[in-house]
Amino acid sequence: MKPIGPLMWEHRLIEKMLAAMMRHIDHLEKSKNVNPLIIDIAVDFIRIYADRTHHGKEEEILFRDLAKKDLTPELKKIMQELLDEHVWGRKTTASLVAAKAKYMEGDREELSRIVDFARQLGNFYPKHIEKEDKHFFYPCQEYFDKDEQNRMLAEFWEFDRKMIHEKYNKVFEEYSKLSF
Repeated sequence: MKPIGPLMWEHRLIEKMLAAMMRHIDHLEKSKNVNPLIIDIAVDFIRIYADRTHHGKEEEILFRDLAKKDLTPELKKIMQELLDEHVWGRKTTASLVAAKAKYMEGDREELSRIVDFARQLGNFYPKHIEKEDKHFFYPCQEYFDKDEQNRMLAEFWEFDRKMIHEKYNKVFEEYSKLSF
């Protein structure tokens, strides 16, 4: 298996989750009522799975190793665009969280911002995924020999293995700061 295999599997789950999120946003927009749990679950998925787990493997492993290669100018350009898009996704997710918090504090005007940020994310990720799947992953694999691909794949599995511990160490840190 090539390292792009797990990344593309992750893309399929991200696509399904975002489609479900968009359905929830459609309902939210019609009902004019925010279910904070729906937003929290979507944000957790985006932050932990799409960004930290998936983008983490891309940025900390794939892109790191590609930076050592003599990429074509086009692939260098696409890799920078992808990095910039990851940053945009993080900022937009943070904006969604902030809008939800203000809404929960009673600012009902934030409903439109919640809808807007969620739709931006829901519309952004499919295009981002298509760019990676169709224009970046396949040509990049040509830069790695079989041994390099196997090492990268092993590093992906190790990265995933550590993720659950990283997440719940952070949960503990936040939980232990709560006062009674």
